[in-house]
Amino acid sequence: MTTNNRSFETFPFAGLALDPIHVGTGGTRLGRVDNTIVRDPVTRIPKIPGSSLAGVMRAYTAMAKEKYPQCAGLGQPGSDGTGGHCGEANCPVCTVFGFAKGTGASGGFAGLAAFSDMHVLLFPVASQLGPQWITCPMALRQLCNGKSQDFDAPNENAIYRKEKVQTLNLGWLLLPVKTDWQQLDKVTEVIKKLHIPDYIISRLCVVSDKLFIHIVNSNLEVRTSVAIDPATGAAEEGALFTYEALPRTTVLFWELTCRNPEHFRIDQKEVTAVTSPERVRKVVDTGHSYLEHLGIGGMGSRGMGRLRVLKTEDPDSADNTEKEGS
Repeated sequence: MTTNNRSFETFPFAGLALDPIHVGTGGTRLGRVDNTIVRDPVTRIPKIPGSSLAGVMRAYTAMAKEKYPQCAGLGQPGSDGTGGHCGEANCPVCTVFGFAKGTGASGGFAGLAAFSDMHVLLFPVASQLGPQWITCPMALRQLCNGKSQDFDAPNENAIYRKEKVQTLNLGWLLLPVKTDWQQLDKVTEVIKKLHIPDYIISRLCVVSDKLFIHIVNSNLEVRTSVAIDPATGAAEEGALFTYEALPRTTVLFWELTCRNPEHFRIDQKEVTAVTSPERVRKVVDTGHSYLEHLGIGGMGSRGMGRLRVLKTEDPDSADNTEKEGS
């Protein structure tokens, strides 16, 4: 049983891209590259949709829970009525991620886990001092959801960092460096709670929201590929294409909302696979090691997609110990 009767609980996550990550928009576009990646429709900053994350995490969790391989994927039964999602109240995959099975009142279940979009928190950029990881108040505010912490907007035409240098280039852009933004220490404190590596924190830079959008979109990784003619083994004529990706060591942030299973029924049966929002999170955790090795998004055969989850607990409750029994 749960230790409280809350309807849901939200858990923050941070992830470090071990490879470039390409989650495409589908098809080709006229512009700088043929195959673009998904962007936020308002800020135009690249992101990974929650639907993409939920899909791969369902597949990886089913792989980790070896007893439930049929509960991955779309889950529609075959023409003979066999296969598909089991839809049982004791299945950790179907209860956590939901299922679609047949029609009628008992034809599906929405699932106990809901994934937010994965947003860029820290973005790596080349400079004369080596790689720097930039962020902005807009990216930092997502860490303060429902909390009192907030971040003011710094000067639009400067880079804020702890170590003083006169100027610093971020890619093609040369800007003055300042150290007098009063919230730099608070930024570092919040970032550290996500277990982000020290080598990234030591090279942390803060810029304005406006600059962040331009810097990110100007420094995405762009690759060129060509189809191979199977008959000749050489490049196929007219098959050259380009695609963009979030670069390696980008730090992404997202949230997992876990519903309380005590408030739900499947075919009028109590959910027994998980007993609390914390247990829902632990089921999702089982797929994280697969995310680190098998990746997310497209171009996986071209060295893309691997993501290491850095943090699986709320920074404000990291010292709390789990009181619920196994």
